[in-house]
Amino acid sequence: MIKYIGVDDPQQHLFENQYHTPDGMCYNSYLICDEQTAILDTSDARTTQQWLDNLAAALEGHQPAYLIIQHLEPDHSAGITAAMKQYPGLKLVCSAKAAQMLPQYVDEAVYADRIQTVKEGDTLSLGSHTLQFIMAPMVHWPEVMVTYDSTEHVLFSADGFGKFGVYDADPDDWACEGRRYYFNICGKYGQPVSTLLKKAAALDIRKIMPLHGPVLEGQKMAEAIRLYTIWSSYGVETEGVFIATASIHGNTAAATQRLADMLKAAGCPKVATADLCRDDMAEAVEDAFRFGNIVLAASSYDAGVFTPMADFLHHLAAKGWQRRRVALIENGSWAPSAAKTMRAQLEAMKDITIVEPVVTLRGRMKADDEAKLQELINHITN
Repeated sequence: MIKYIGVDDPQQHLFENQYHTPDGMCYNSYLICDEQTAILDTSDARTTQQWLDNLAAALEGHQPAYLIIQHLEPDHSAGITAAMKQYPGLKLVCSAKAAQMLPQYVDEAVYADRIQTVKEGDTLSLGSHTLQFIMAPMVHWPEVMVTYDSTEHVLFSADGFGKFGVYDADPDDWACEGRRYYFNICGKYGQPVSTLLKKAAALDIRKIMPLHGPVLEGQKMAEAIRLYTIWSSYGVETEGVFIATASIHGNTAAATQRLADMLKAAGCPKVATADLCRDDMAEAVEDAFRFGNIVLAASSYDAGVFTPMADFLHHLAAKGWQRRRVALIENGSWAPSAAKTMRAQLEAMKDITIVEPVVTLRGRMKADDEAKLQELINHITN
């Protein structure tokens, strides 16, 4: 039997001190009850006591045999020390890399002589349940492994297939926050995720139990796997155009609003926009990965580009953004410099095609600028 012993933290509104989580966050942990009992991962420091209480209740007086560490990031490992002290017979099971990194987070005296390392394909019998360990380095830390329960056909997927939000949120909306989570947490690591998907394809998986977000099964699981296949290959999920704007006084923003209207009138399948000065940066990153055609529009600033756009491009580079077509709009009253600066940042990225011509605006949009926007539409959508 598998029991959920994770914890919701509805007051955690800034995950990793950078991602807005208005509904809070969950830290999933599971207990497999058998002849020997195994815990899979712990919880965040903010919720460790609640996690310990959940664990004790689920154990119903039994002693756990194993604590399986799939991922050492502190939001999943903060309870290790407390669990090891509370249950003296508990043995840690983890990858060799996790064992190497463990002293960064846990005093070695706490787990001395109580650690068992596993490698690719190793198994652990709990009785009627047999667990198989699958290494998943850089999804999204180097020590990560996932665990397959061949008895109940469950993949415990570590951070893979996670999402922002609490555990009992409606799984029907998984894709929205699952996408934002993937590209901001795992986006740089498409190849390792793709490798894990290939390993998982050889297993009879009927449920996916991640460390964040709801359990996935049935059609929802199939859709999540389909999306992960696209995302991990840096493919295009949505046909259309994404427009990201960094405007100082509103003139550049007015031009991109006109561009969006023109694209819609021309029958563009979908047009998404982001105000980089106000909108959530993580959502802008998500849309940049979601669409194949991107328009970057920015004011010139201090002989470079307006800083919200520079910051956005920095985020994209950090997440390994690639295989996209990008059109540029710059605005400069006397010495336009935004396009040159954006181009330099983009050329350092992989497989980015810059669509010509660059549109240069001078202050407010004027009648002849509309023809420039139309020419841009002709090139970005063809």
